[in-house]
Amino acid sequence: MQRVSFFLILCAVTALFLSCNIDEKIVMALPPNIILDSETGIYTVKQGREITISPSYESADGATYRWTMKGEIIGTSPSLVFMREEIGEYFIALSVFTDEGVDEEEIRVDVVELEIPTTSIVGNKHQTVAVGTKLNFVASVRETSLATTLVWNVNGKTVSEQSTYCFVADNVGQYTVTATASNEDGAHSDSICIEVVNANDMPFIWEFGRNAYHTVVGRKLLITPTTYSKDEGITYTWQIAGECVAKGSESHFVFTAASAGEYNITATATTEKDGELITLSRDFVVTVYNAGVFYRARGVASKADWNKVYEYIPAPGQFINETKTGGFDGTQTTPETAIAYAEARMSEIDSNGNPNPIWVSLGGFGGYIVVGFDHSIDNSGDYDIGILGNSFSGSSEPGIVWVMQDENGNGNPDDTWYELAGSETGKAGTIQNYAVTYYRPNGAGMPVQWTDNMGNSGEIDYLKQFHRQEYYYPLWIESESYTLTGTCLQARNYDVSGNGTYWVNGEYDWGYADNFSPTDRLTDKDNSAAEANANHFKISNAIDFEGRPVHLGFIDFVKVQVGVNAKSGWLGEISTEVFGFYDYNMKK
Repeated sequence: MQRVSFFLILCAVTALFLSCNIDEKIVMALPPNIILDSETGIYTVKQGREITISPSYESADGATYRWTMKGEIIGTSPSLVFMREEIGEYFIALSVFTDEGVDEEEIRVDVVELEIPTTSIVGNKHQTVAVGTKLNFVASVRETSLATTLVWNVNGKTVSEQSTYCFVADNVGQYTVTATASNEDGAHSDSICIEVVNANDMPFIWEFGRNAYHTVVGRKLLITPTTYSKDEGITYTWQIAGECVAKGSESHFVFTAASAGEYNITATATTEKDGELITLSRDFVVTVYNAGVFYRARGVASKADWNKVYEYIPAPGQFINETKTGGFDGTQTTPETAIAYAEARMSEIDSNGNPNPIWVSLGGFGGYIVVGFDHSIDNSGDYDIGILGNSFSGSSEPGIVWVMQDENGNGNPDDTWYELAGSETGKAGTIQNYAVTYYRPNGAGMPVQWTDNMGNSGEIDYLKQFHRQEYYYPLWIESESYTLTGTCLQARNYDVSGNGTYWVNGEYDWGYADNFSPTDRLTDKDNSAAEANANHFKISNAIDFEGRPVHLGFIDFVKVQVGVNAKSGWLGEISTEVFGFYDYNMKK
């Protein structure tokens, strides 16, 4: 009876409660919910710039907020203002607390580098010119994704907003030419200081790279300045043992000796300025040897292949300093380590111990490598030297070949280089004594600028889609610029497609390394896999600085120098590659 009564009372109370909420909703309290304003939870901001992260929140009345990074609280507000100077990824935890619960999210902030448009003016940073001299300057600006402006100033006054600027001053004085590239991330400037003087006050220059020379009886030796004033009215006098042997307007001297011995040469350059006589004097010593004295016959232990790299001075290029395909590791910061790099590449062997050389890039025009052998290579009158490259049909990057005899017998390549004539020797498009000066870039990812001795300028392009080393300028070159000289062939590269997608580097008939020659490769294989294949050379093709044949009974050193100054669009600069050198007489 009591149980029935309790049940009836409970039903009545329940019915009464339900009747009181028929028209009302029951509201239940919920925990907070974070809604980020980035779908991925990843935010990007540039270094030194602020970013405000402002999530939305649900059920967050009376909430407290906590932003933490690496366990440290960095904010307690619904939004976070974040800024860092160092580039990198930053992970931040956001926690929201209410009486009903807690919600948490982890976000990532990527702090990226500012895209400041580094600029560089090609040319020497300090120049002296006469009043009225025109100087054409070109500014290179590192590419960014932001709109960039370029402004030229001379002594603080804006003079141009073009990529090039022609400077000319009508008055003597000191001038500073500045190019400034700017975008929303910042600005960068480069400057050149120019001293403008009267023509009569221009400095008188007559400088030589050395004062000691070696040669062989009967051979012509050219003694020529590296830099000199090209003013009219300068008289050059050359004396041997006090006797005048040449006098005139030529700044260089051709020396020939009929007998061995040591010859002392005194040269003077004389000119007159403002009634004052100016004279410069230079002294030289030429040691003359008999031909063949230091010949090194090959023996039973002699090897056909090269045995030492003496110099490796490439021009800037896309494979220089490159750590992947190029094989550099960042430690090549001295000439010695660069030579060791080249030797290791060309000495590589496979898993079975067989020779498996890897190419060494010589960069753009003028880049070179010098090797020697454990014996003298004889002049047979036929092919004597083999040089391995990776040419194939449509891909020739010709290298000029030079040979040297160890005339003074000291075992070093410090004597006279003789070019081996090729099919282009003497042709109108071939330039002898061509020189290109390369300038260190002002910032990472920039092209390398160059000027030549014919008044031209250009760039070795930075191909960021293929290579990402900071610089193409060799790490072991300490100077801010360096000059490479040699013979330059007329380029034979062309764009087949017409839209820059398909480039061909045409071949030359004969006489060049890394060249798909129909003559001196001595094979008809197409080498479509771009494997190592040789061109062959005759010592009997040696010529002197005048382009005349010179007889060398043997040679001891070989140099290959990149022979074209050109680039093929997205393929980059034309750059000779070598795998190795050998005495072909030992392989015939």
